[in-house]
Amino acid sequence: MKTHQFNRRQFLLLTGATVSMTLLKACTENSTSAQNPTDSDLGDKYLSLKFISVPPATGQTPTALIVCLHGFGGRSQELAPFAPVLNLPEYQFLFPDAPYPHPSVSGGRMWYNLQSQDDQGVISSRQQLTDWLKSLEANTGVPLSRTILSGFSQGGAMTLDVGLTLPLAGLVSLSGYMHPIPNLSGKSLPPVLIVHGTKDQVVSLAAAQRARDRLTAAGAAVKYQEYNIGHEISPEVLALMRSFIVDVLQ
Repeated sequence: MKTHQFNRRQFLLLTGATVSMTLLKACTENSTSAQNPTDSDLGDKYLSLKFISVPPATGQTPTALIVCLHGFGGRSQELAPFAPVLNLPEYQFLFPDAPYPHPSVSGGRMWYNLQSQDDQGVISSRQQLTDWLKSLEANTGVPLSRTILSGFSQGGAMTLDVGLTLPLAGLVSLSGYMHPIPNLSGKSLPPVLIVHGTKDQVVSLAAAQRARDRLTAAGAAVKYQEYNIGHEISPEVLALMRSFIVDVLQ
């Protein structure tokens, strides 16, 4: 039993924000010159999350924003190649880095330490992410009502944590989970897409099902899908994500 727990922890540390390397390679090869990511800051210093911005492939002003949050031990560079694969040329993609360095993954970041009993990291990241999202309209011209917040693994948890408090167009949680959030009933909640792998050994399938059930009970419009995959982002996941985004932003 102890060996099993150790292996799961090691797997989490090494793959918390790792996606299918085959898909990542394909995404990189399919990137177009019209979508050149750049490192940026927005707003005042207290709002300054580092991020990668992928502008619309059309070269025009974005008609919507897609924000993607990486997982525990990941970084923005690992998700940015997905932008051209989603094939939403009129939208701008933003890939922020979490505020905290990961304790054991070189170059990795985290929204909070999963191995700590102190929830201060959650509170701080929640506030920074909320303030940063609220600053986007002034800097991009796109309102929250035309913004999708998405995330993988721990990024999915932060997506649900922060996204349920803002008037966003929609939320996408990939291989994620849900923090304890009180008093959801009676609130106007954005539509939510939850996708999870039945072979996920990092975040249990039950965690995704609990999030689905709780959000449905609170009155949210939830689209839920399971795939026969592990803790990863596969081509079919991206296809479903694109379909959801198009539906809620049409």
